[in-house]
Amino acid sequence: MRQAGRFLPEYRALRERHGFLELCKTPALAAEVTLLPIRRFPVDAAILFADILLILEPMGVGLEFAAGDGPVIHRPVRRREDVDGLLHAAPEQALAFVLDTVRAVRTELAARTPRVPLIGFAGAPFTLASYLIEGRGSRDYVHTKSLMYGDPAAWHALMERLAEATVDYVKAQIAAGAEAVQLFDSWVGCLGPDDYRTYVLPHMKRALAAIGAAGVPVIHFGTGTGALLELMREAGGDVIGLDWRVDLAEAWGRLGDGVGVQGNLDPVALFAPPEEIRRRVARILERAAGRPGHVFNLGHGVLPATPVAHVAAVVDAVHELSARA
Repeated sequence: MRQAGRFLPEYRALRERHGFLELCKTPALAAEVTLLPIRRFPVDAAILFADILLILEPMGVGLEFAAGDGPVIHRPVRRREDVDGLLHAAPEQALAFVLDTVRAVRTELAARTPRVPLIGFAGAPFTLASYLIEGRGSRDYVHTKSLMYGDPAAWHALMERLAEATVDYVKAQIAAGAEAVQLFDSWVGCLGPDDYRTYVLPHMKRALAAIGAAGVPVIHFGTGTGALLELMREAGGDVIGLDWRVDLAEAWGRLGDGVGVQGNLDPVALFAPPEEIRRRVARILERAAGRPGHVFNLGHGVLPATPVAHVAAVVDAVHELSARA
């Protein structure tokens, strides 16, 4: 995750000349960033370069990526009137630049041997809702939970809108050429099981079922979700993404058969010496025990200061040790 990003010097060189949104909205540049790691490492898939919040900008909330402050929503959604005022725009028009990026990347990947598939992605409704409500990053999600608990009807109306928009957006990516998709519920770990069951599960079930009907594998990922794994499995997805806070073997046992697992190396482990990285990769593969459906990945995104050679060490170790299994 985040393989096409901030740790690569080629990416940083592009960022010196282009703003983040400019990169996202210029298909030639976004395709180039997507392909940077494919040209550097023998990874098994390309991951679309975009941002989960791009889907929110056409809704009229005023999205900005502020230097040093991350994404900012200038008109947060805090009341039912705010929910009703959100604009609707078809992704084929409002997010055409993302779809053009998908097509450009698929064209280049088609010429490569061995073949490399393309993974698209989107934010899950809860994480999108939290960004909309908080207006920026949060540690305690006071505004989000205040709306959830204080006006459940407004909350569910917002989640329904976001789930519908997410389904349309992901289906458009698939139509453009994405061969698998991942939904990032990066903030849902702030909820306990009861709140997830009441305020998130119904919307995720409908969204994941609709996306799954498009016929490509769907990865359902969250962070801090060790208490929610069974509910995430109930919500759906062909693969459940695990962060590094859970034991992979134990988590897979809780999830049961019939679902794949993605993960789950701690991103900070990539700062360790290569021999320690290799040891940790081996331990994760041992816990996967050769079961079909394991997608080796980090438990979250590559961190900006990660040594490039250490990313290469992970890729090489996974390929070598998997071949021995």
